[in-house]
Amino acid sequence: MKIAIYTLGCKVNQYESQAMEQALRARGHAVVPFAEEADAYIVNTCSVTAVSDQKSRQVIHGIQRKHPGAVVAVCGCYSQTHVDDVRKLGVDLIAGTGDRTGFIRLLEETAAEKRQIEAIDQPFERRVFEVLPAGGLEGRTRAMLKVEDGCVNFCTYCIIPYARGRIRSLPIPTAAEQTRQLAAEGYREIVVTGIEISSWGQDLKNGETLIDLLEAVCAAAPDVRIRLGSLEPRTITEDFCRRAAALPNLCPQFHLSLQSGCDDTLRRMNRKYDTARYVQSVALLNQYFAHPAVTTDLITGFPEETEEEFSQTLDFLRRCGFAQMHIFPYSIRPGTPAAQMRQVPKAVKEERAHRAAEAAAELHRKYLADCVGAVYPVLFEQPRDGRYVGHAPNYMEVLAEGTDLHNQIRSVKITGSDGESLLGEILED
Repeated sequence: MKIAIYTLGCKVNQYESQAMEQALRARGHAVVPFAEEADAYIVNTCSVTAVSDQKSRQVIHGIQRKHPGAVVAVCGCYSQTHVDDVRKLGVDLIAGTGDRTGFIRLLEETAAEKRQIEAIDQPFERRVFEVLPAGGLEGRTRAMLKVEDGCVNFCTYCIIPYARGRIRSLPIPTAAEQTRQLAAEGYREIVVTGIEISSWGQDLKNGETLIDLLEAVCAAAPDVRIRLGSLEPRTITEDFCRRAAALPNLCPQFHLSLQSGCDDTLRRMNRKYDTARYVQSVALLNQYFAHPAVTTDLITGFPEETEEEFSQTLDFLRRCGFAQMHIFPYSIRPGTPAAQMRQVPKAVKEERAHRAAEAAAELHRKYLADCVGAVYPVLFEQPRDGRYVGHAPNYMEVLAEGTDLHNQIRSVKITGSDGESLLGEILED
């Protein structure tokens, strides 16, 4: 069959989609671009917000309208948590967030037998990490290594624990072997990802934690850059920093989830830290790494957030000196405790997001300015407007003059910044 895949949502969904691509090709199918005619279309859905649900439905409706004879197969967080809603869409195959290998077999069965199939399990009954082939999308310089699934933090705004279930971890020997395989395939950077990688190892009950996994992954591919996905502040301890700083191929970029810089708001969110613990994490990173990039996420207009609470958050952002931020106005996620709280008006949420974005841009410009004069090994990816664009180990975007640099790492002296990216000159190695 000719099969196309549309992926919504996070890096884990992207990882699982590329794993399904590999599985489909291994079983003799052709994976084609989503815009092309296909025999079957897979929609890997997201449900992090109500807007994500809406996007998932729009994609499904679009396929049904443009390709009425094709098989439509839906998987992911939206179908896992809102199976009744997906049933009403009249798709051919409904599955959730587990057993991607089984999902491929069910897709073949659906197409061959021309009948509807539904396969939704109970995510909290899952106990074993599903090992999928690691890799990246074709032509990419960067690969993803999924090492963990599930989350038990139960933040009041988040439905993902109900979509993904308990913590399940990829054992270290398997992670190291997949890392070696990715290095052999020519990837120059590997992103260690998962639903909540700070909890890696909790289910293994052998005392191993994320830093043990990280040491093994870095040793398995010493010539490949290793980058961490999103972390909880609790991960950043003296022991973690001391051991992580000894890993020469670990990228000094740390994405620490924040969501709010106000303790009262953090308590309503049911986050497992306060601003004092967060500042401690940032200080440790700056102590053990030279000019690390600490990046984060922020939600503005969380239920009951006052102007004073938001002002505390703005002050906290500047105190931490973030290199880069992702900012989201709070979006109601039906089925979560936060949806029942007193809501902040939409205009206020968006106005606060705008003010936070201004602060983030100011901090980003300052971080870039502090990079000028440094020399970084830059992993180049693609041409843009007559120059080549790549990323330094701190994940700052770098533009430099050059040709045919795809998937090459070159030493670049940073000569300036345009406020969004670094500008540099390639040095002769």
